[in-house]
Amino acid sequence: MSKLIHVAAAVIRDRRGHILIARRPDDKHQGGLWEFPGGKVEPGEPVADALARELQEELGIRVTSARPLILIPHHYPDKSVLLDVWDVDDFEGEAHGAEGQPVCWVAPNKLDAYAFPAANAPIVAAAQLPERLLVTGSAVGAAEYSERVQSALARGIRHIMLRAKALDDDAFTELYHALLPLCQKQGAILGVNASVALANSLGAEHLHLTSERLQSLSERAAFNGRWLSASCHDPEQIRMAEEKGVDFITLSPVQPTASHPGQPVLGWAQFAEWVAQCTLPVYALGGLGEDDLATARQHGAQGVAAISAWW
Repeated sequence: MSKLIHVAAAVIRDRRGHILIARRPDDKHQGGLWEFPGGKVEPGEPVADALARELQEELGIRVTSARPLILIPHHYPDKSVLLDVWDVDDFEGEAHGAEGQPVCWVAPNKLDAYAFPAANAPIVAAAQLPERLLVTGSAVGAAEYSERVQSALARGIRHIMLRAKALDDDAFTELYHALLPLCQKQGAILGVNASVALANSLGAEHLHLTSERLQSLSERAAFNGRWLSASCHDPEQIRMAEEKGVDFITLSPVQPTASHPGQPVLGWAQFAEWVAQCTLPVYALGGLGEDDLATARQHGAQGVAAISAWW
């Protein structure tokens, strides 16, 4: 295997939340495709320093606030890279193509319209996904579900997974259509924890698969929506999710939960070890909430998925 090239890259956001992308020169590796700005990390150089240096050289900006977003090992036929991606949410200066490269600011939901190198696909996903993923808990009837969803939306939740295992497909469909307008009004995504067939019949934007459904998934194209995620509990399931083209995963249980007392947990050290080998955005799940967001990010997570904390 070829030597791994360590590259620092940035998801740079302006005050509108738009993201800066740059077009690679035609004569370079993956030329003509769009990318997230950055460059090689020199031996012994801190990643934050490398990122600041590259963005100053490429874009003429000085980074004032940044944090790790996702770490992606990727192997091309002719080279291997480790993409060390940071979220840059504050900087000084006017970003421009200081080396003559075309640059543009893009709304996160428009990134899919641009052609990126294959290694950048998880970065596109991570740039679009929020820190918080609410998984619905129990409720009595559509009215209580709606009340709880509206409360979560009011607190800033922008991605909700409808999980209602006790409902049959007809009742689930009715509930989904009752909640969808509430989410759409706030620009939030309403996903479903359901079968591929039901998700497709609903026209759902996001489908979350149990580990059993992940195993039986034939191919990514079986689901018609934008986001496909899966529940994972060990490295074998993580590899399966990667191979089948899943966009992101939940990894659990990180901490003890009231719903599964006595069940073995990963803990943060084990979580971080498995995430470091994963090429997808990962949500930490299990006994977590708002106060765990910073810790989750420090251990490589996209953010936190939770039921009781936000339901």
